[in-house]
Amino acid sequence: MQSFAHSSKKRQARPIAVTAATLASMLTAVALLSPAASADPAPSNWDADAYRGTVDVVKSTGITGEQLIDGIVFEDENKNSTQDTNEPGLKSVSVSNGREVTTTDSQGRYELPAFDNMSVFVTQPRGYQVPVDHNNVAQFSYHHLSEGSPELKFGGLDPTGALPQAVNFPLAKSKLTKSTEQHCLIGGDVQTYDQDEVEYARHGAFADLAQRTDYEGCGALFIGDVVGDDLSLYPQTRELTNVLNGPARFLPGNHDLDYDATTSEHAFDTFKANLGPEYYSFDAGKAHVVALNTVEYPTKQPAAHGDYTGALDEQQLQWLRNDIAQVPKNKVIVIAAHIPLLDYADQSNPKHQVAQVAEIYKMLEGREVVALGGHTHSLENLREGDKTAGWNEAFGVDGLPFTHITAGAISGDWFSGREGENGYPLALQRDGGRPGVLTLDIKNTDVVERFTVRGEDDSVQMALGLNTPAYRAWFDANLANKGKAPAFENPLTVPKSDLSNKTWLTTNFWMGSTGSTVNISIDGAPSTEATRTQAMEGEAQLSGAEFSDPVAAQEQLVNGGSLADRTMHLWRLELPSELAVGAHTAEVTATDVHGREFTQTLSFEVTE
Repeated sequence: MQSFAHSSKKRQARPIAVTAATLASMLTAVALLSPAASADPAPSNWDADAYRGTVDVVKSTGITGEQLIDGIVFEDENKNSTQDTNEPGLKSVSVSNGREVTTTDSQGRYELPAFDNMSVFVTQPRGYQVPVDHNNVAQFSYHHLSEGSPELKFGGLDPTGALPQAVNFPLAKSKLTKSTEQHCLIGGDVQTYDQDEVEYARHGAFADLAQRTDYEGCGALFIGDVVGDDLSLYPQTRELTNVLNGPARFLPGNHDLDYDATTSEHAFDTFKANLGPEYYSFDAGKAHVVALNTVEYPTKQPAAHGDYTGALDEQQLQWLRNDIAQVPKNKVIVIAAHIPLLDYADQSNPKHQVAQVAEIYKMLEGREVVALGGHTHSLENLREGDKTAGWNEAFGVDGLPFTHITAGAISGDWFSGREGENGYPLALQRDGGRPGVLTLDIKNTDVVERFTVRGEDDSVQMALGLNTPAYRAWFDANLANKGKAPAFENPLTVPKSDLSNKTWLTTNFWMGSTGSTVNISIDGAPSTEATRTQAMEGEAQLSGAEFSDPVAAQEQLVNGGSLADRTMHLWRLELPSELAVGAHTAEVTATDVHGREFTQTLSFEVTE
């Protein structure tokens, strides 16, 4: 996201000092109940058995006057990407030119209007898999640009010449995508600015994903800002997906733009040349996944990196209407985008949300829907009925019609902060969440979200700390000194005089939401329910030391990065005044909206 500074090189490991005490609380979570996925994965044969191939583009024998594109969608039984004798065409499969959507006839044939600078793509149907290349990137589209891109710094698209005679789409039968149980991996903002950051991603999130086998069917969808403005890094970043155990798909973000393009039509040419179409859809199980491009190219020329806004152009809106019209009512629709439809972090700023959100909501009326976004480098789990003053003022939206999740970033806070022992930056995000990936666990049309912290299993879901008068004074005194602040001394110690009404035990429950609860037992006493700081009942955004995550802020103010001074998933409990001087232990149980419980303990000291 352009409006937040990216940390410059080179980062030096800095003394941990007393921040280790608060960071330790983030590393000791033990879940009483957590979903199985990343621990002890079953052996995978994906690399050996993956359906590798390509779209079959049949070159034209000459220029014809008829501006139509046609072809066949077929079952590629021998997996050679070509329709051989006795390989059947597949009926009722959706194919699009990025504007119109048609379905194949009984022989698998389709026909669509053709125009220059169009992406033709197939919507993978349930029970079939599109081919992947050697890096596991899904192959399901052809982009037609007869004369190629105008001169662009990063190359854009090569000339395609005359309209092809046919564009044929091979598919292979798949038990994985037929299953009513799917696990869809969502990766936000890889956002590599240089080769060092490619390696951070390789040894961080992608190393984690190489050990997981639960996303083989639905695959991994990387939702924009694949790189950080330097589009020459596409090949290196794309190559990271060769360790995945499932197909990889991408959609563009504001840092994936060809900023030297003089018109919006060519703003994502280099993205398309390396990664695929700007927008598309695919099916897995009973889920229909729609990948949108929500970044509108700047109209100002020459364009600066920040001159973008969240929007869909009219062609994409037309395609979206047509695509949704083909989706049966018994499927759940997953809307994935880089700039979220709406979010909490930038609730009053239309630039960082989607201008046509009300129109999109109208298209989806009566449907089961989950919306996903990236861009903000934060985690948000917004539920139906949540509302903020910012959404109402900026978009006239008085309450969400369905779940919206901001997935966080693989790069975390732009790979900022001090480097840990693992060799990559801690990069705590704007909301205090740690870098990681989101998974949607889908059974039929029931969707359960799951966030996995980089380098951890699924039990690590929160950070515990103390918000004391001394902490708040330190916070306010160092706002202008971010990244250079002195470490806050004794973060888990509080004088007895600062207990009641002055000190809170805080729980940053990263996937916490409306419907979640946090209960705290101190020294084995009966538990007390903590209070959520941001109720999401239409109030304005609350920020500052009082509403901050002290665990994250004590790391960020000292070592750099964004500042977790507001979040929609922080709970706090006033420490009782009767606590005796000495050591104490709090047991915190966070229960999410799906009933899963996570328990973590925090030790702290009351002094004279």
